[in-house]
Amino acid sequence: MKSGRNWGRLGMTFNIKQVQLKDLLLEPIRNGLTKPRAIRGRGVPMIAMGEIFANNRIFSFPMERVPVTDKELSSSSIYEGDLLFARQSLVLEGAGKCCIVKEVNEPTVFESHLIRVRLDNSKVLPDYIYYYFNSYQGKENIKTIVEQVAAAGIRGRDLVNLYIPIPPITVQQQILQVLMSIDDKIAINTTINENLESQAQAIFKAWFVDFEPFGGVMPEDWRIGSLSEICGYSKDKVNIEDLTLDTYYSTENMQPNRQGAVQATTLPTIKQTTACKKGDVLISNIRPYFKKIIYCFADCGCSTDVLCFVPNKSEYSAFLYCALYSNKFFDYMVAGSKGTKMPRGDKQQIMMYPICIPSTEYVEQFSKIVAPMLETVYTNRLEANDLAILRDTLLPKLMNGEIDVSEVKI
Repeated sequence: MKSGRNWGRLGMTFNIKQVQLKDLLLEPIRNGLTKPRAIRGRGVPMIAMGEIFANNRIFSFPMERVPVTDKELSSSSIYEGDLLFARQSLVLEGAGKCCIVKEVNEPTVFESHLIRVRLDNSKVLPDYIYYYFNSYQGKENIKTIVEQVAAAGIRGRDLVNLYIPIPPITVQQQILQVLMSIDDKIAINTTINENLESQAQAIFKAWFVDFEPFGGVMPEDWRIGSLSEICGYSKDKVNIEDLTLDTYYSTENMQPNRQGAVQATTLPTIKQTTACKKGDVLISNIRPYFKKIIYCFADCGCSTDVLCFVPNKSEYSAFLYCALYSNKFFDYMVAGSKGTKMPRGDKQQIMMYPICIPSTEYVEQFSKIVAPMLETVYTNRLEANDLAILRDTLLPKLMNGEIDVSEVKI
C-alpha cells in the first residue's frame, strides 16, 4: 500500500490510499473454464467473450450453456458483484476490459479467456472498482500491463499488482450515488430507444415482410430484388481535418447490439477516409455478429473497416436502415463473412441480400412514420453520450476529492 493523501473541500476531508488490487480481494483471482464447442448447448449458462464485449453490466440474459461438474461449478461460479476482465482481445482497447455482474438467477460459470475478481466488500465496493477501470485513468492503468503479441492480452498476476486510489467506504458510496444516477438517466434513454426501434421494426416487418396491409400477399407491383437495387457503397472521400471526434466512426467507437456510437477517442493519421452523408447507414464490417449499425443524421466520415451504405434515393433512407437493422440481415452477413479470428463481411455477397422492392408510395409513407422515430433515437443517444462524458469527467474529480460529492446536482 502506498501512502495516502488527504483530500477535501467545503468541509469534506478524507484520505485516499493507493492500494494494490490483490489487497482488496476476498479470494484469489481465477481464470474460467475451457469447454469444447462439441459439448455445448446444455447445462448452465457460461459468460463468454461475446457477453463481455457487448455489455458493461452482465445480467441474466440468454447465454450459451455448458455441462459442468460439481467441482467446476464450485470453483468457477459467478455471483452478483463479481468483476470480469478480458484476458485477450484482437484489438488493444479490448484487452483488460472490465465488466460487473449485476444479476444471477441460476448457477452460472465463465470461460477461460476471462479473469474473475471477487472483492472484499468491507474494503471496497465492487461498483467503485468497476467505474474506476472504465474511467480514463483506469484504462490507462490497464494499458501498463497489456502485452501485444498475436493478440493483446493481460496476465492476472499483473492485474492484481496494479495500484488503485481507494477512498473510505462512505465516500465510495457517495460517489456511486452520483455515478449511478447518471447511468439511470442513460438507461431510461436506452429503454425509450429500444421501444422506438422495436416499433420501427414491427412496422417494417408488417408492411414489407408479412404484407399485412394486403392480406398477407405481396402487391403485384412489388417484387423481391437484391440490396444492390436500392443502395451502393460510398466511394467518396473526406479530409480528416474536416472531421471531429463526434463525426468520425470506426469499429472501435460503434457500439454492439445496435446501440449507436460513442465519441471517438482519436482521429486517424491518414489524410482522407470514407465520406458519409445524411441518410446513409453505417455497419461495422469486422465481426458482424456484434451488430454495430448507425443511421447518419449528419455528414460524417468512417474508417475502412466500416461499410457506408448509400441509398439510391433519399426516400429510401429509413427503409434501408430498418432492412439492415434486422436479425435476418445480420445473420446473412455473418453467414457470408470470411476469416476466423476477425471475420469480415463479403461486400459482394452483402449486395446480393434478397429484399422486398416496394412501390415508392409505400416507401414514402413508411419514411413519414419512421423517420421521426429515428430522429428521436438519435437525440436520445446524443443526450446519453453527453451524460456519459459528464460521468467520466466527474469520476476522477470525485475520486480525488477535487469536487465535493454533496455539491453535485444531477
